[in-house]
Amino acid sequence: MLQGYLAGRAQRTNSGTGRRCWRYCEGVPAEDEPTLAPAPPEPQARELRFAYVAGVTPGKWIRRWEERMPHVPLRSFMSDGGTQLSVLRDGSADLSFVRLPVDREGLNVIPLYEEQPVVVAPKGHEISVFEDVALEDLAAETFLDADELGGPEAALQVVATGAGLLIVPMSVARHFNVKDTVARRLSGAPGTEIALAWPSGSTDEVIEEFIGIVRGRTAQSSRQPSAQQEKPKKEPKPDRRGTGVKKPKVAQRYAPNPDKGRGKGSRKKGKR
Repeated sequence: MLQGYLAGRAQRTNSGTGRRCWRYCEGVPAEDEPTLAPAPPEPQARELRFAYVAGVTPGKWIRRWEERMPHVPLRSFMSDGGTQLSVLRDGSADLSFVRLPVDREGLNVIPLYEEQPVVVAPKGHEISVFEDVALEDLAAETFLDADELGGPEAALQVVATGAGLLIVPMSVARHFNVKDTVARRLSGAPGTEIALAWPSGSTDEVIEEFIGIVRGRTAQSSRQPSAQQEKPKKEPKPDRRGTGVKKPKVAQRYAPNPDKGRGKGSRKKGKR
């Protein structure tokens, strides 16, 4: 009988605790189910992207970058004359090697080097017998516009058909190297210039490092961000001097002997 009384009391106590927990602890997570805070997103690795127009050979700059900044990936791609600035406006590239002239609004532009102009003619044209040609000697020729024909590559294909001549930088003619055409140096024509451009407000240490490499700065140059990093300080050398008390200096009472420390007969002979 006593056992039945205790069992009934324990049942009533448990049911009461359950009701109280349901009323006052609703919505509180259980201790065995802790809520975990979302993990912070991992930072994306820095990558440098640059574009270049036809005729630019960025191989030497890429090699120097890989030697000095191997922890920052470098991605390059070619852009034609119509997109040499749009890749900077839309964020596709951090920098761009462009062919001047360009609209410099909102851009930093550093001229790098001038290009040699050439005239390209169909194979067998009379200019093929010369090494250099003057523009004034080609006044009777028909010249094509590369922009109207969709770019220099398409224009060179038209030149191969004999429709006219084309003036382009020597680097562009060598880059495409269209069959059935011949190129000769041209004097008297305005030259072109290659420059490095990037948005005015997007300069950081990575971009500054690339600019320095393009401009020929060495790895030890003080203007390179990678050379400005603090070097670890060397530990001071231990003091090897004794810890004894130094003797005080005594004032000299007599004038020094002029003959002291000299060899025999070092004084000049003569009357005294």
